[in-house]
Amino acid sequence: MSAQARPRMVWFDANRVCAAIGVVLIHCTADFAGGAFPKATAEDRLGPVIGRAIAEFSGSEMFFLFSLFLLAFKLDRRRPGYGAALGDQARRLLVPFAFWLVFYALFRLVKAQEFGYAPAIWAQLGQWQSWAGYALLGNAQYHLHFLPTLFLLVLFFPVMRLGQRYPLFGLLLPVTLGVMQGVQGWIWTLPVEGLAREMLLRGAKVMGYVGYGFAAFAIFGLWKDGLPRGESRLLRRGAIFLAATAFLATLPHFWAALQSGSWGGREGGGFWGHYLMPLAIFAIFLGAQYADWSPRWSRLAKYTFGIYLMHPLVIDLFDVAVHAAGLPLSPTALVAARFAFALPATAALAVLTGRIPALAWTIGLGPLPWAPRAAARPRLAEV
Repeated sequence: MSAQARPRMVWFDANRVCAAIGVVLIHCTADFAGGAFPKATAEDRLGPVIGRAIAEFSGSEMFFLFSLFLLAFKLDRRRPGYGAALGDQARRLLVPFAFWLVFYALFRLVKAQEFGYAPAIWAQLGQWQSWAGYALLGNAQYHLHFLPTLFLLVLFFPVMRLGQRYPLFGLLLPVTLGVMQGVQGWIWTLPVEGLAREMLLRGAKVMGYVGYGFAAFAIFGLWKDGLPRGESRLLRRGAIFLAATAFLATLPHFWAALQSGSWGGREGGGFWGHYLMPLAIFAIFLGAQYADWSPRWSRLAKYTFGIYLMHPLVIDLFDVAVHAAGLPLSPTALVAARFAFALPATAALAVLTGRIPALAWTIGLGPLPWAPRAAARPRLAEV
């Protein structure tokens, strides 16, 4: 059966919604500076660390896998040329990115003013190197790296198509990730600093993440060919085992964070558990494709990219309010209260933004303001 004739992938929409919840939780588990509460005791850090360990069943890598899977779907349906495909993706990704780049570059001053580091942010804003980093790497805010990195990954879609034709190429993900890990370690030893080092590290990351493209196109090929109910159940069981194994591999990393109060780097099993987890979770949902999914998942899914883009501003506003009020919250209480506020508030903000024609395009739910009315809507959330 062709991809066009299939019903809407509600299992996929459910995966996107759960991943968005996980990303919000990840960024709610840090202290005001993004750390692992280094001044707290190990006992007080337990709640945030457990929350982070659970939340990392999701992550930005999961969104890369989503986006590349949908890219495979669209390329299979439309068959555009290379230039046309890149032009379309540039409009969908880079134009909204320019908006959020400027927004977050300035919005950071709100939190910086409250926490006393506004002069440092103003100094950054006055340097061209900072703006180069914002534009090339998404450094204006910790989550904006996704958009320019995804566009660079799209450049490799002709190669990723091998995964759809020969699903065995999906197994290249561990290879590309291993090369990425080794090359990034080597880059840190080179006599380069600042923006040059960051760009080299990002280049290695892009080459490593091409493996997610091979995996996404391979999964799309298998889905397009059709997975019977029995094989889907078998896939789900195996994927649950792989996800549990990946989670076990990350436990030493989180134990170290609990003891040291630092999130630290990812080495050994922690590296592999983190970066292979998205593939296992994606396979779990694919294996459950025949479940009785509610159509509400699809209605919610169109706002997931808006949630991804806007949750940092909601979290920052919450942190400013808590700090200004001087609330004596424990690390666990802070994380719980922040998440309880940030998730519904961000979802509501995404829905509101999607209903305002002048702003909906910023989260992929409306046409660009200057585009002809007949032009196709740049649905960023489905890229």
